[in-house]
Amino acid sequence: MARMCGRYAASRGPEDLAGIFEIETWEPEESLEPDYNVAPTKEVYAVLDRPLKDVSDPRPVRQLRKLKWGLVPSWSKTPEGAARMINARAETVHEKPSYKRAFATRRCVIPADGYYEWVTGVGERELEVEGRKKRPRKQPYFVLPADGSVFAMAGLYEFWRDKTLPDDHPQAWWATCSVITTEAETGPLAVSPAEGPRSLADIHPRMPLMLTPDRWDTWLDPSRTDLHDLRSLLAPPPEGLMRAYPVSTAVSNVRNNGPELLKELEGPEEGTLF
Repeated sequence: MARMCGRYAASRGPEDLAGIFEIETWEPEESLEPDYNVAPTKEVYAVLDRPLKDVSDPRPVRQLRKLKWGLVPSWSKTPEGAARMINARAETVHEKPSYKRAFATRRCVIPADGYYEWVTGVGERELEVEGRKKRPRKQPYFVLPADGSVFAMAGLYEFWRDKTLPDDHPQAWWATCSVITTEAETGPLAVSPAEGPRSLADIHPRMPLMLTPDRWDTWLDPSRTDLHDLRSLLAPPPEGLMRAYPVSTAVSNVRNNGPELLKELEGPEEGTLF
């Protein structure tokens, strides 16, 4: 089963995100540095609507929270599987035990500049979809909104209690998240590279589910809990909003991190089979 590679870039600070998403509160001491090579298990920003803790007002408040990427369901005995639960499939998120409860009541938006994906030949990708061969990483591409706006990924979040620690321990509670993915668009990119892929599906069969601004409020609304109703929110965005371009293979190493990773190359460094 094809899955995303699990890397993205997130350079916007809390002040910028507060303006974009109309965030009411965040904790300055929880600010994150710009990250140009976000990988599983890292801490990331997430936007969510939730009542504030230890206040009498029960209304949901739009918050910017720091979560760990890799979902740990509340019922898990250990957090060991978190690194494998970075993506939830839109087609099955409403029925999978690991995601169903979070989908119903704990939805979030995970802001990004864009995401990375590695291109291989068509034949190798087909083998990966069939589960017959692991696709080797080759030429990385950066995928982002063509207008430079925030890439708002649909996400889920959960809280997990480490029962081996006392209540007042700072690591007694884990707040984790997962990105929802959907089938990649087959229509043409808004801006295509000079050579190489012409659609997101040419790059990878899956993509993060991007939420356009007109859907943010509905997605974040915790009062909407009916699974049948919520499934309508998983519709993909209109095609033709994205661009993609080749970037340095340096991004393949998670230790590399800096704005230079987003630099557009004139052509691929690694050969692909288009």
